[in-house]
Amino acid sequence: MTRVLITGSTTGLGLGAARELLDTGHEVVLHARTRERAASIDDLARQASGVVIGDLSSALDTRRVADQANAIGGIDAVIHNAAVYADARRIATPEGHAHILAINVLAPYLLTAWIERPARAVYMSSDMHASGDTSLRDLDWTERTWNGVQAYCDSKLFVSTLALALARRWPDCLDNAVEPGWVPTRMGGRGAPDDLELGHRTQAWLAVSDDPEAATSGGYWFHQRRRKPASAVLDETFQNALLAELTRLTDVPLP
Repeated sequence: MTRVLITGSTTGLGLGAARELLDTGHEVVLHARTRERAASIDDLARQASGVVIGDLSSALDTRRVADQANAIGGIDAVIHNAAVYADARRIATPEGHAHILAINVLAPYLLTAWIERPARAVYMSSDMHASGDTSLRDLDWTERTWNGVQAYCDSKLFVSTLALALARRWPDCLDNAVEPGWVPTRMGGRGAPDDLELGHRTQAWLAVSDDPEAATSGGYWFHQRRRKPASAVLDETFQNALLAELTRLTDVPLP
């Protein structure tokens, strides 16, 4: 039995992964942005090992989420599922970061730094990562003219790169990135053509399975099959440059 923390588990892919893991006998620590959102999954929370609460757009709240997870303890795997899509305008977080960057990239980075290291970690990507900007210029969009879709593409490039950089840096932790497909969640919309169940199955599989394919690290996955990501994701120079930039933006180095 494995204990898995899933961020953004009150809806969509995170909720689906939580239900699947609970149904197959694993322990789950749920995450909700607010107590009100947590109340919406009371039925599932009663089956869970705990619920951590905090808004991942805030570094302070993200720290609280990490502290709550560490207090529960015994986290074997983390699925960094929480994400937002393209904001119509640049929204600033309490620390002044772009909202998309904070939730999609900085929060997974900070949780990785602050949560006692699990045996496995899964980071959620998108095929749109291939259109991300590799220049690492103005990640926070304080100088560029705002483009929400581009900011989302950038965020998915960065979180995919983070996953594979960690796989190289921490050989004792299995780190992978997952492309769930365009699935009918609140983010993807009702008309999304891909299978929602297949969308969350890969992240759950990578978090707990003893399948030799799942017990590997440094992969970019789609529907339980490896895919080749954008070349920058595999580039060690780009990985190192991104980690340095994330350290600078958060003032939190990875252990």
